[in-house]
Amino acid sequence: MYKTILRVCAIIVILVALKWLWVSVLTTVHGTFEGEKSEILRRRNYLAERLVTSPERVLNEMPGGIGLQFQGEWAMYSCSMLSAAMVNISRLYPEEREKSVEQIGRLIDIVMSPELREYDAARWDEDPLESWNSEKSHMSYLSILAWMIGGYKAVGGDDRYDDVYYRLCCTLNWRMKQSPTLNLQTYPGEPIYVPDMLVAIVALNNFSRYSDNLYQSTVDDWLHRAKTEWIDKETGLLKSFLDYEGKEMPVLMRGSYSALICYYLTFLDEQFAREQYALLKKHFMQNGLLTGIREYHDRTCWLGFDIDSGPILFNLSPSGTAFALGAATYFDDTDFRKRLLRSGEIVGSTIRGWNTNHYLLANMALVGEAIALAMRTNAKKDVFE
Repeated sequence: MYKTILRVCAIIVILVALKWLWVSVLTTVHGTFEGEKSEILRRRNYLAERLVTSPERVLNEMPGGIGLQFQGEWAMYSCSMLSAAMVNISRLYPEEREKSVEQIGRLIDIVMSPELREYDAARWDEDPLESWNSEKSHMSYLSILAWMIGGYKAVGGDDRYDDVYYRLCCTLNWRMKQSPTLNLQTYPGEPIYVPDMLVAIVALNNFSRYSDNLYQSTVDDWLHRAKTEWIDKETGLLKSFLDYEGKEMPVLMRGSYSALICYYLTFLDEQFAREQYALLKKHFMQNGLLTGIREYHDRTCWLGFDIDSGPILFNLSPSGTAFALGAATYFDDTDFRKRLLRSGEIVGSTIRGWNTNHYLLANMALVGEAIALAMRTNAKKDVFE
């Protein structure tokens, strides 16, 4: 019996040692975009094979067990995050720009398809692209699409989406102006999800570059209110949730939401983003063999699950850890970024194909692969210059 136990223990030790050696080999190139180039492009290739296809195939890539709404959401987020990654890649590696422009355009067409719009239309009882004069929000769908089109134009895309781009931003701005707090609901009867709302602010901010600052005052007003009215008293972080009138809600601060907020703020206000990122690390960072972002800063959660955070293990939020890569990359926080990527490798386990790389977990949640690629390529603009 003791010999059996010793054999089992020896096998476990050997497997752990092999895993650690494999992780060490795969992460030696982390730290510079030139060193990571091959891995980044191979991960882009994998995602493009799975997503730059057709609306039906994109939806079929999403897990069936999460329901039609979340299938649609995850499909939308997968396309938008891959689009964001391609914008970054075209700047990091200029020879990839032409391919990026073509593939981002195809992703936009998929997102504009009736099949992808259905998840939002079902919740609001009307099609988001056929109800411009409606007072219903459709904020999340409209802002993600506008953000994608802004990225397409930023890397040299043509004017084929200009008309819808204008209508998207005009509608978002008008609906925000009708709100008592400049905030819009993702879905009826639900709170304001601040990370979702920030996509709208980023989209309007980007649009201002092409429209003589048409909606910049809305962006500035929203950011002012965020800094003065919507800060959590305990952590100093921007609140994860608000009610429609901007009042505080009795909901815990979430590491996944705060990390995503930091990412979007890098497009809007560098100083505010830096302050929020420092607070994120102060309240949510967990060091150790697995470095990452805890889902809850004020309580322990050894095992849990949430549709937004994913499976919580030993306090760590997979989504929060992936989103934190965005700000860590932007602020050149090299050591923390490398540790986050190492955690991703330990948990995710990279699978290599002929010209592709992907985490094993992408087979269950492709959206996570797209998020990780967008975050790890979110370099500050001066890196490209």
